[in-house]
Amino acid sequence: MSYTAHPTAVIDEGATIGAGTRIWHFSHIMPGCVIGENCNIGQNVVVSPGVKLGRNVKVQNNVSIYTGVECEDDVFLGPSMVFTNVINPRSAVNRRDQYARTRVGKGASIGANATIVCGHDIGEFAFIGAGAVVTRTVPAYALVVGNPARQTGWMSAFGHKLKFNEAGEAACPESGQRYRLADGQVTRLS
Repeated sequence: MSYTAHPTAVIDEGATIGAGTRIWHFSHIMPGCVIGENCNIGQNVVVSPGVKLGRNVKVQNNVSIYTGVECEDDVFLGPSMVFTNVINPRSAVNRRDQYARTRVGKGASIGANATIVCGHDIGEFAFIGAGAVVTRTVPAYALVVGNPARQTGWMSAFGHKLKFNEAGEAACPESGQRYRLADGQVTRLS
């Protein structure tokens, strides 16, 4: 076994788990999911069949990742954040064949207690504030907060709010990486 799991974790046969991954107390890793290398799966986490997590994904405590969710490399899922996978759930109506897909792009962060309504992708390095309710697709590098979530700015890959000048350029105060804002999209220049 090239990963580490607490004795209380349940790892179902048929789950694929990458080297260096750590799985903590009372978590359930279900068959058919794929977890990349060097991930951290916190306490009381459920990873459902068909879920794909890239490398170095950090899943904090009390997160359920349902069928239909795919997280690329370096994603952060904050404590008790929520994914959904059916648009119109009803207890008496089986909609297992109607799971909607949600993709979380490389380096994105989703804050504590945020809710991601299924079928809406999160762009790379996007930042979802704590408690936000995402009801639409979020562009790369966007900062969204509130219920329903609204974009309030742009974030660097290092997690700092970007301040664009009149020429539409900004620099991350930590990394020095430069960014350009044009036509409502941010691209990294360096």
